[in-house]
Amino acid sequence: MRVHVRELEYSSSRDVELIDVTEDVERVVEESGVSAGICVISVPHATAALVVNENEKGLIEDMKDKISEIFPKGRGYEHDRIDDNAHAHLASAFLGPSKVLPVHGGKLVRGAWQNIFLVELDGPRNVRRLVVAVLGE
Repeated sequence: MRVHVRELEYSSSRDVELIDVTEDVERVVEESGVSAGICVISVPHATAALVVNENEKGLIEDMKDKISEIFPKGRGYEHDRIDDNAHAHLASAFLGPSKVLPVHGGKLVRGAWQNIFLVELDGPRNVRRLVVAVLGE
């Protein structure tokens, strides 16, 4: 079995932001040489997440609005006594830090309207890491 791991870095400019990382992840899959297997994508941060969905401006705004509505800043969370970012930790826990997608024919398998987004929940940040591991034959 072949294993190819690459770490990518991104910066964010807003409190809540969706950064489309699809092309970068596809590039890692192509350079891996894996023709059949899986691609594991992970953000090693407690206040960031990953989602797979359509890259449409209105939907992106809807997702950001819904995240802020469900996990509002300054709601008096216990953790805010330490860092004032409990909303970001909660959103990250519910959205999740990783995704697994199949690789077939040397390409990442995703639907026509599925893009991969790094979700910044506690920005802006200079560096957010994304780890991409491609495993297979």
